Amino acid sequence: MIPPRLAYEKQTADSAESIAIIDFETTGLSPGEGARATEIAAIIFRNGHIERRYQSLMNAGVYVPAFITDLTGITNEMVRRAPSAARVMQEVADFVGDLPLVAHNASFARKFWDSELALIGRKRQQEFACSMLVARRVYPTAPNHKLGTLATFANLPNTGKAHRAQADVEMTAHLLCHMEVTLAQRFQIQYLSHALLRVLQRAKVSDIQPCIKKLLAR
Repeated sequence: MIPPRLAYEKQTADSAESIAIIDFETTGLSPGEGARATEIAAIIFRNGHIERRYQSLMNAGVYVPAFITDLTGITNEMVRRAPSAARVMQEVADFVGDLPLVAHNASFARKFWDSELALIGRKRQQEFACSMLVARRVYPTAPNHKLGTLATFANLPNTGKAHRAQADVEMTAHLLCHMEVTLAQRFQIQYLSHALLRVLQRAKVSDIQPCIKKLLAR
């Protein structure tokens, strides 16, 4: 478990926005193929601080395949003892509120977030930013841009077992801080805003500097 304060030099508390970083563990790749969430973690993150945490296993009434248990350590017995998926999603949706969302491989997280919310009659209002897509632009020489690979590549602190939601969401926070420091050194940004994340995730590597200048000039 990492402390509430991450080990990076930051600007003043007024310089950054609050964002919500989320991570799911699931029974498969897509809710469109019947997969459901088995665990979620969310953190409220601002100016290098983890301000609040939420984590829970969740029981969606589905079977956890053996290969998922091998990957995550989450068993069918653990899920059977967990609170219902409906209860967990109500809680985590209230926890996140309308804050901008970030996830590593956001296309995956977004599908499950939207699907699980729809099952409780709620709908996402805010946009996602993807730390994986941004990392492809910031660290083009990394062997790949999986979270574990980036953690080794950038020498990020250990946050616990990979493929568990709490460890992965906190590793994503470390990655955001590291990318912020890297971009500050290269392009003198003050902080890595959600708007900048969304610009960078669509940019070519060669276009990062013009994109940053255009956004900062607004």
